[in-house]
Amino acid sequence: MYTVYVLLSKSTGKQYIGQTQDLTRRLTEHEQGIARYTRNRGPWELVHHEILKTRAEAMKRERFLKSGQGREWLKGRLSGRAGPPQAD
Repeated sequence: MYTVYVLLSKSTGKQYIGQTQDLTRRLTEHEQGIARYTRNRGPWELVHHEILKTRAEAMKRERFLKSGQGREWLKGRLSGRAGPPQAD
């Protein structure tokens, strides 16, 4: 199982979208500054996650969430207004 997740920086308001097999380990890496992009941009809050069966599905979903359409869906989702997720 793979998890696609979205973090929100409490200090900058920026989002980070990623995927992993071990969400607990990955969140620890983000908080401890081990993950390069998120270093010095925290603290981070997990604001969304989805569990998928394969890495291929997780990578596809991650790409969608990083796209313009995906970011719009996510923006609505995080504000509580979005419908079901749509991807090609």
